[in-house]
Amino acid sequence: MSIRSENETDSALLAAWRAGDRAAGDTLFARHFQTVLRFFRNKVNADAVEDLVQRTFLVLVERPGAFRGQSNVRTFLLGIANNLTREHYRIKHRAALDDDFDLVSVADLGVGPTTALGWKHECRVLLEALRQLPLNVQTMLELYYWESLNGREIAAVLGVPENTARTRLRRARARLAREVARVKNLSQPLESTIEDLDRWASSLRSKLGR
Repeated sequence: MSIRSENETDSALLAAWRAGDRAAGDTLFARHFQTVLRFFRNKVNADAVEDLVQRTFLVLVERPGAFRGQSNVRTFLLGIANNLTREHYRIKHRAALDDDFDLVSVADLGVGPTTALGWKHECRVLLEALRQLPLNVQTMLELYYWESLNGREIAAVLGVPENTARTRLRRARARLAREVARVKNLSQPLESTIEDLDRWASSLRSKLGR
Protein backbone atom coordinates (compact mmCIF):
# COMPACT_ATOMS: atom_id res chain seq x y z
CA MET A 1 0.00 0.00 0.00
CA SER A 2 1.43 3.39 -0.96
CA ILE A 3 1.46 6.45 1.27
CA ARG A 4 -0.54 9.28 -0.23
CA SER A 5 0.35 12.94 0.13
CA GLU A 6 -2.20 15.28 1.67
CA ASN A 7 -1.23 17.75 -1.05
CA GLU A 8 -2.44 15.54 -3.90
CA THR A 9 -5.49 16.80 -5.74
CA ASP A 10 -8.83 15.09 -5.31
CA SER A 11 -8.85 14.11 -8.97
CA ALA A 12 -5.43 12.44 -8.66
CA LEU A 13 -6.50 10.59 -5.53
CA LEU A 14 -9.71 9.42 -7.18
CA ALA A 15 -7.85 8.13 -10.24
CA ALA A 16 -5.41 6.25 -8.00
CA TRP A 17 -8.23 4.82 -5.88
CA ARG A 18 -10.04 3.58 -8.97
CA ALA A 19 -6.78 1.93 -10.06
CA GLY A 20 -6.67 -0.03 -6.82
CA ASP A 21 -4.73 2.24 -4.45
CA ARG A 22 -6.57 1.89 -1.14
CA ALA A 23 -4.41 4.52 0.55
CA ALA A 24 -5.63 7.06 -1.99
CA GLY A 25 -9.20 6.10 -1.16
CA ASP A 26 -8.54 6.44 2.56
CA THR A 27 -7.11 9.92 2.03
CA LEU A 28 -10.03 11.00 -0.13
CA PHE A 29 -12.52 9.56 2.36
CA ALA A 30 -10.89 11.38 5.27
CA ARG A 31 -10.85 14.62 3.29
CA HIS A 32 -14.57 14.62 2.49
CA PHE A 33 -16.16 12.46 5.18
CA GLN A 34 -17.37 15.41 7.29
CA THR A 35 -19.00 17.05 4.28
CA VAL A 36 -20.95 13.94 3.32
CA LEU A 37 -21.88 13.25 6.94
CA ARG A 38 -23.25 16.79 7.32
CA PHE A 39 -25.33 16.36 4.18
CA PHE A 40 -27.24 13.39 5.58
CA ARG A 41 -27.49 14.18 9.29
CA ASN A 42 -30.45 16.57 9.05
CA LYS A 43 -32.19 14.78 6.16
CA VAL A 44 -32.55 11.12 7.20
CA ASN A 45 -32.98 9.25 10.45
CA ALA A 46 -29.81 8.48 12.40
CA ASP A 47 -29.94 4.75 11.67
CA ALA A 48 -29.62 5.40 7.91
CA VAL A 49 -26.79 7.94 7.97
CA GLU A 50 -23.77 5.60 8.13
CA ASP A 51 -25.01 3.39 5.29
CA LEU A 52 -25.73 6.36 3.05
CA VAL A 53 -22.30 7.88 3.72
CA GLN A 54 -20.60 4.60 2.78
CA ARG A 55 -22.73 4.21 -0.33
CA THR A 56 -21.88 7.73 -1.48
CA PHE A 57 -18.17 6.93 -1.57
CA LEU A 58 -18.81 3.54 -3.17
CA VAL A 59 -20.70 5.17 -6.02
CA LEU A 60 -17.81 7.60 -6.46
CA VAL A 61 -15.23 4.85 -6.89
CA GLU A 62 -17.34 2.18 -8.60
CA ARG A 63 -18.78 4.29 -11.41
CA PRO A 64 -15.69 5.63 -13.16
CA GLY A 65 -17.60 6.92 -16.16
CA ALA A 66 -19.79 9.21 -14.08
CA PHE A 67 -17.13 11.73 -13.02
CA ARG A 68 -15.45 13.39 -15.98
CA GLY A 69 -14.00 16.42 -14.23
CA GLN A 70 -16.70 18.94 -15.17
CA SER A 71 -17.05 19.71 -11.44
CA ASN A 72 -14.78 19.12 -8.46
CA VAL A 73 -14.87 15.85 -6.51
CA ARG A 74 -16.51 17.44 -3.46
CA THR A 75 -19.37 18.84 -5.50
CA PHE A 76 -19.73 15.53 -7.32
CA LEU A 77 -19.93 13.68 -3.99
CA LEU A 78 -22.70 16.00 -2.83
CA GLY A 79 -24.56 15.32 -6.06
CA ILE A 80 -24.31 11.58 -5.37
CA ALA A 81 -25.51 12.15 -1.79
CA ASN A 82 -28.48 14.15 -3.07
CA ASN A 83 -29.46 11.37 -5.48
CA LEU A 84 -29.11 8.72 -2.77
CA THR A 85 -31.35 10.74 -0.44
CA ARG A 86 -34.05 10.78 -3.08
CA GLU A 87 -33.61 7.07 -3.73
CA HIS A 88 -33.78 6.38 0.02
CA TYR A 89 -37.21 8.01 0.26
CA ARG A 90 -38.53 6.53 -2.97
CA ILE A 91 -37.74 3.05 -1.65
CA LYS A 92 -38.95 3.77 1.87
CA HIS A 93 -42.28 5.17 0.73
CA ARG A 94 -42.61 2.95 -2.35
CA ALA A 95 -43.56 5.91 -4.50
CA ALA A 96 -42.20 8.15 -7.22
CA LEU A 97 -41.55 11.21 -5.07
CA ASP A 98 -39.43 13.28 -7.46
CA ASP A 99 -42.10 15.91 -8.02
CA ASP A 100 -43.02 15.94 -4.35
CA PHE A 101 -39.54 16.91 -3.13
CA ASP A 102 -40.50 20.49 -3.98
CA LEU A 103 -43.42 20.13 -1.57
CA VAL A 104 -42.61 17.46 1.02
CA SER A 105 -40.29 18.10 3.97
CA VAL A 106 -38.22 15.57 5.89
CA ALA A 107 -40.60 16.15 8.81
CA ASP A 108 -43.44 15.04 6.51
CA LEU A 109 -41.36 12.00 5.56
CA GLY A 110 -41.06 10.91 9.19
CA VAL A 111 -37.52 12.01 10.04
CA GLY A 112 -37.07 12.64 13.75
CA PRO A 113 -35.30 15.76 15.04
CA THR A 114 -31.50 15.76 15.09
CA THR A 115 -30.16 15.30 18.62
CA ALA A 116 -29.59 18.82 19.89
CA LEU A 117 -29.24 18.52 23.66
CA GLY A 118 -27.16 21.34 25.03
CA TRP A 119 -27.23 23.29 21.79
CA LYS A 120 -28.06 26.98 21.79
CA HIS A 121 -31.71 27.86 21.31
CA GLU A 122 -31.10 29.57 17.96
CA CYS A 123 -29.37 26.44 16.60
CA ARG A 124 -32.31 24.26 17.58
CA VAL A 125 -34.71 26.75 16.01
CA LEU A 126 -32.76 26.81 12.73
CA LEU A 127 -32.57 23.02 12.55
CA GLU A 128 -36.31 22.71 13.10
CA ALA A 129 -37.06 25.42 10.55
CA LEU A 130 -34.91 23.65 7.92
CA ARG A 131 -36.69 20.34 8.61
CA GLN A 132 -40.06 21.95 7.93
CA LEU A 133 -39.10 23.21 4.47
CA PRO A 134 -39.48 21.05 1.33
CA LEU A 135 -36.51 18.74 0.91
CA ASN A 136 -35.25 20.48 -2.23
CA VAL A 137 -35.33 23.85 -0.46
CA GLN A 138 -33.63 22.46 2.64
CA THR A 139 -30.90 20.87 0.54
CA MET A 140 -30.17 24.08 -1.34
CA LEU A 141 -29.95 26.12 1.87
CA GLU A 142 -27.65 23.63 3.59
CA LEU A 143 -25.34 23.56 0.57
CA TYR A 144 -25.19 27.35 0.71
CA TYR A 145 -24.85 27.85 4.47
CA TRP A 146 -22.88 24.77 5.53
CA GLU A 147 -20.77 23.99 2.48
CA SER A 148 -20.34 27.57 1.19
CA LEU A 149 -21.24 26.50 -2.34
CA ASN A 150 -21.87 29.23 -4.90
CA GLY A 151 -24.68 29.30 -7.42
CA ARG A 152 -22.74 27.38 -10.08
CA GLU A 153 -21.79 24.62 -7.63
CA ILE A 154 -25.30 24.33 -6.20
CA ALA A 155 -26.61 24.03 -9.74
CA ALA A 156 -24.16 21.17 -10.39
CA VAL A 157 -25.25 19.30 -7.25
CA LEU A 158 -28.96 19.68 -7.97
CA GLY A 159 -28.72 19.24 -11.74
CA VAL A 160 -30.40 22.53 -12.65
CA PRO A 161 -29.26 25.59 -14.67
CA GLU A 162 -27.14 28.08 -12.73
CA ASN A 163 -29.62 30.94 -13.14
CA THR A 164 -32.38 28.68 -11.82
CA ALA A 165 -30.27 27.77 -8.79
CA ARG A 166 -29.51 31.42 -7.99
CA THR A 167 -33.18 32.43 -8.27
CA ARG A 168 -34.33 29.54 -6.11
CA LEU A 169 -31.64 30.28 -3.53
CA ARG A 170 -32.81 33.87 -3.08
CA ARG A 171 -36.35 32.66 -2.55
CA ALA A 172 -35.20 29.87 -0.24
CA ARG A 173 -33.31 32.25 2.07
CA ALA A 174 -36.37 34.46 2.44
CA ARG A 175 -38.53 31.39 3.03
CA LEU A 176 -36.19 30.15 5.73
CA ALA A 177 -36.36 33.49 7.53
CA ARG A 178 -40.16 33.24 7.52
CA GLU A 179 -40.02 29.66 8.81
CA VAL A 180 -37.60 30.63 11.59
CA ALA A 181 -40.01 33.37 12.61
CA ARG A 182 -42.87 30.87 12.64
CA VAL A 183 -40.92 28.40 14.78
CA LYS A 184 -40.05 31.24 17.16
CA ASN A 185 -43.74 32.28 17.23
CA LEU A 186 -43.00 35.70 15.76
CA SER A 187 -45.65 37.55 13.81
CA GLN A 188 -43.15 38.42 11.06
CA PRO A 189 -39.46 37.80 10.25
CA LEU A 190 -37.21 40.16 12.15
CA GLU A 191 -34.35 41.85 10.32
CA SER A 192 -31.98 40.68 13.05
CA THR A 193 -33.13 37.09 12.50
CA ILE A 194 -32.38 37.29 8.78
CA GLU A 195 -28.96 38.79 9.44
CA ASP A 196 -28.21 36.14 12.08
CA LEU A 197 -28.90 33.16 9.79
CA ASP A 198 -25.31 33.09 8.52
CA ARG A 199 -23.92 33.05 12.05
CA TRP A 200 -26.37 30.41 13.24
CA ALA A 201 -25.68 28.23 10.22
CA SER A 202 -21.93 28.48 10.77
CA SER A 203 -22.37 27.33 14.36
CA LEU A 204 -24.52 24.40 13.24
CA ARG A 205 -22.00 23.36 10.60
CA SER A 206 -19.40 22.37 13.17
CA LYS A 207 -21.94 20.51 15.31
CA LEU A 208 -23.41 18.44 12.47
CA GLY A 209 -20.08 17.56 10.90
CA ARG A 210 -18.26 16.18 13.86
